[in-house]
Amino acid sequence: MGIADQFKDKAQKLADEAKRKMDEGKDQAAERSADASDQGADSSSGGLRDRAEGAADDLRERRDR
Repeated sequence: MGIADQFKDKAQKLADEAKRKMDEGKDQAAERSADASDQGADSSSGGLRDRAEGAADDLRERRDR
């Protein structure tokens, strides 16, 4: 095996490792994004529900007056 082949092998190993790390990073980013979306949906729907209940209570109070 010549020096050129050794460099090619090393370059291929480094490229494979870089690709693997990029894929791991993408997976982690997708997971964080999904987690953030889930948390955002939970908090926004809860806030909307509270506001809707408050508005319904206000309407009932006005109607009862």
